[in-house]
Amino acid sequence: MTDSPQNRGFHAMDPEKHRAIASMGGKAVPNGKRNFSQNREAAVQAGRKGGASLPPEKRSYSQDRELAAASGRKGGKASAIAKKAAREGLGRDGLPSSTEAKC
Repeated sequence: MTDSPQNRGFHAMDPEKHRAIASMGGKAVPNGKRNFSQNREAAVQAGRKGGASLPPEKRSYSQDRELAAASGRKGGKASAIAKKAAREGLGRDGLPSSTEAKC
């Protein structure tokens, strides 16, 4: 007997188990490490550290302004589409979203 895709894995679990697993994600990172939203300076330092780990020839956005601009436009367009879908009550797939969990 083959399970249908709706009856396997995470979807087949009971809602309480879903919540238990989801809550683990928030607890996985210690408080001192999840402060970028509250501490802008920590975020800036982390970004510098990440950027410094790449050799200059691999830093494509700092070397190619057109690539950076195109990427920014693409992100802005995706953000605008998502906001419009949310206003219209649609999910990311363009279908009506529900307030109930679908799992």
